[in-house]
Amino acid sequence: MTLEQLRVFTMVADHLHMTRAAEHLHMTQSAVSASVAALEAACGLRLFHRVGRRIELTEAGAGFLPEAQAILARVAAAETVLADLSGLKRGRLSVLASQTVANYWLGPLLCRFHRLYPEIALEVAIGNTEQVAAAVRGGEAELGFVEGEVHEPLLARTAIPGDRLVLVAPAVRSWSGEVAAAHAVVAPQALLEIPFVLRERGSGTRQMFEKALIAVGVRPEALQVVLELPSNESVISAVIAGAGATVISDLVAAAGLAAGTLVRLPYALPPRRFYAVRHADRYQSRAAAALLALAREGGQAISTQESGQGI
Repeated sequence: MTLEQLRVFTMVADHLHMTRAAEHLHMTQSAVSASVAALEAACGLRLFHRVGRRIELTEAGAGFLPEAQAILARVAAAETVLADLSGLKRGRLSVLASQTVANYWLGPLLCRFHRLYPEIALEVAIGNTEQVAAAVRGGEAELGFVEGEVHEPLLARTAIPGDRLVLVAPAVRSWSGEVAAAHAVVAPQALLEIPFVLRERGSGTRQMFEKALIAVGVRPEALQVVLELPSNESVISAVIAGAGATVISDLVAAAGLAAGTLVRLPYALPPRRFYAVRHADRYQSRAAAALLALAREGGQAISTQESGQGI
């Protein structure tokens, strides 16, 4: 059993698809299949069911997965400590970010980090706020960036400059124009007259919008939600097509507003901080500290930690 076999096994278990696992590992599908077969031969157990074109974890595979993940996490931690001894001259930093942050904010930050520390390899993945919190808590990522609030005792968080949510509607739909014309400012109860396309539950955007509704006495479940979609891009395309209005980051809406395919409705929403999160009890690498320092340069950040200690 080798570390490479464990890495391949956990990636296949994560995707339950040999080809997608191979793409993420930058390996051929045949090499991935051979690695899994060698691991199964070494332990004398089938770790996956092959059901037609699908694969599923066997009971043995499901039981082995958390152990394999724990081993890889410990190896990554050891590599991080050794890399720190080299003073940011080498090493790896794993980052997981929620969609709005990753697609519209994180790129320039990572570009600047890479210019300053070119020998630090960056591993970046995308999920929603809940998925980011789970990955940092489980040790799959050292640092997470989210637009939603995270309240977990094991996670330390730092607020950093963020964005603002805006209410936007399709430019071609008559009802959006009527709502905008009828109200100098859209009243909270008028939101109940509008069909909405929203991000999925668990996303930071949905979380903050619902919190803002509750603050003005509107029950989120009373909204006419016609579609729930798992990405900002799918939400915007559905809104432009006329499915309804949405509340989304001004960073996401900017292109549609500039092109005239979206209109902004006059409803005020509060500015939003983004948050960097890390595990409160795990070793923080110099690379993570350096990236966090760059993120905070955009404005004064307020550090908080649910366990009561600073980051």
